[in-house]
Amino acid sequence: MSKPVSALAAKSDLFDPIVLGPYTLANRIVMAPLTRSRADDEGVPGELQATYYAQRASAGLIISEATNISPQGKGYIRTPGIWSKEQVEGWKLTTKAVHDRGGRIYLQLWHVGRVSHPDLQPGGSLPVAPSAVRAENQQAYTYEGFKPLVTPRALETAEISGIVADYAHAAKRAKEAGFDGVEIHAANGYLLQQFLSDKTNKRTDQYGGSIENRTRIVVEVVDAVVKVWGGDRVGIRLAPLTKFADIGDSNPEPVYLSLVEQLNPFKLSYIHVVEGDTGGDRNPSGAFDLQKLRRAFNGLYMANNNYTLELAVEARAENLADLICFGRPFIANPDLVERLREGAPLATPDPSTFYAGEAKGYTDYPAL
Repeated sequence: MSKPVSALAAKSDLFDPIVLGPYTLANRIVMAPLTRSRADDEGVPGELQATYYAQRASAGLIISEATNISPQGKGYIRTPGIWSKEQVEGWKLTTKAVHDRGGRIYLQLWHVGRVSHPDLQPGGSLPVAPSAVRAENQQAYTYEGFKPLVTPRALETAEISGIVADYAHAAKRAKEAGFDGVEIHAANGYLLQQFLSDKTNKRTDQYGGSIENRTRIVVEVVDAVVKVWGGDRVGIRLAPLTKFADIGDSNPEPVYLSLVEQLNPFKLSYIHVVEGDTGGDRNPSGAFDLQKLRRAFNGLYMANNNYTLELAVEARAENLADLICFGRPFIANPDLVERLREGAPLATPDPSTFYAGEAKGYTDYPAL
């Protein structure tokens, strides 16, 4: 018996298959990366994560929660890593569970840069960043609760190749863990966006100053990761307009247009664009037209920021995006794709269980 389809869903191709790199996804709906802080203290995921992601495998593509590429990249408690053998073995449980349900899953590669605290860094060292610029009015989630962020240490020029190597190592580990591809996190005020932003990048070497210099590390990371995976299984997340983690740029349009043009030769599978402030307004007035990025990029355009079914259908009807990310609705609705297709009501998530904890508020939300 065929499943019921709402009138809104019936007139959209949102639920139709789409080709992404070497894969044919079941639909155009993507589960956005959602930090949930359920790994163990060594950053190892387990059966709980496998259950959580398998429950949501009807998404055309799952992008995993942001995953630390190295101990230095960590900025929050109980976030998973992808540098150790133990972490790889833990993630294998998830990739197998998702694949057994017919789903596809990419791993998001993450280095938080200055958005950390010595309590979370190896040996209690300072977090690193392009420049010694502190994120104002921001806190780190440590094992002793929330603590104000500190002034980071500026990376030496000679250290940057090591950061790039960490991304390459993490990409190799993600392949060992059975992921279908990887997404490079260059958004939300974390390390790579800190290099892109003139608010946080005050360097005078080849990684600072001009747009070419500020985009350099991102291009080097993409090059290193593509050498592991091939471009058709690599995506990148960008957030040109976000103010998250006290980030910002005085003139983001030329920075991101230049970056996208530099990315085209790598033939990435998609760019994942946060359209507006993270968790805030979509493409606020006065901002540059993000469709310029869509037109400049040769691959698929994935749109993200507070999308509803109505907005997603509209975006597809007007060809404003190829793929649509849904974030928090996936928390309380493991069968979100089916609910959207049928026009069924959505459950409301409990914010008190978003971060840390165990199964409660994580794997115990029922399907219809």
